[in-house]
Amino acid sequence: MKKIGCLLILLSACLFVLAQSPVDKGLRTINRNTAEAYIGFLASDFLEGREAGTRGGRIAGEYIVSCLKIMSVQPFVEGYYQPFEVYTGKQMNNILGVIPGKISNEYVIVGAHYDHLGINPNLEGDSIYNGADDNASGVSAVLQIAKGFVESGIKPQRTVIFAFWDGEEKKLLGSNFFVETFADLNNIKCYMNFDMIGRNNDESKPNHVVYFYTDTHPQYGEWLKNDIKQYGFSLTPDYRPWDKPVGGSDNASFAKHNIPIIWYHTDGHPDYHKPSDHPEKINWDKLVEITKTAYLLMMKLANE
Repeated sequence: MKKIGCLLILLSACLFVLAQSPVDKGLRTINRNTAEAYIGFLASDFLEGREAGTRGGRIAGEYIVSCLKIMSVQPFVEGYYQPFEVYTGKQMNNILGVIPGKISNEYVIVGAHYDHLGINPNLEGDSIYNGADDNASGVSAVLQIAKGFVESGIKPQRTVIFAFWDGEEKKLLGSNFFVETFADLNNIKCYMNFDMIGRNNDESKPNHVVYFYTDTHPQYGEWLKNDIKQYGFSLTPDYRPWDKPVGGSDNASFAKHNIPIIWYHTDGHPDYHKPSDHPEKINWDKLVEITKTAYLLMMKLANE
């Protein structure tokens, strides 16, 4: 009887694996442990606040490239780095990975900025702007979505670009450079942005998330509502359709060129742009659920 019981358990496990859709297979790879690993490193004191153009910023970039290589995400530009110089004379780098689609010249992009504010030597005590929420949280989402796409085994219809912007804290320098130099701008079908997705603006509302999207694409709102219901997510989004979402973050670089956008944001909090923006204050459950819903949305954007 023990042998029969073991065989039944094994058979059930096999049937469960076979029953999973490729999309669900990728979804299951998104988890808190991975988010903690990404954010813990990027927001460590060792990276000295990840200011664009500094040693800490370069280390953050090298770490992201290493993660993409481990996942087998291909570079979209040579060596993953898209360098650009700015008025300070410092050379900065966007980081761009890609999963080629069946339609090679149609694109959807998911991105987050990886730079932050660096160090303020004039502060007493803690002088490092670690930027756990702003925006290591967003970087963790893009990396987990990339891994989910790879693990799903799906070759998407459209080409999916995974973008990590430098210089956002210096007036959106990296994302602006990308759109100003991208030769096929009219074929970008949507840009999804993350900026600060790991905190609570109101501790009595731990599932709150602001969901901005271009109002001429109401399906973006319907997709999220349907996925929350289907998968039982606990998020309570504040849906904010916007005719031209040109404020706040790197989404503005795309919106000003009339590219449809989606932007996840969990509102401001007392540690915004302060050295106290540390990993232990992240709402991990919410961060993971936001990442999961965004992965499902990116699958739709890439394939429907």
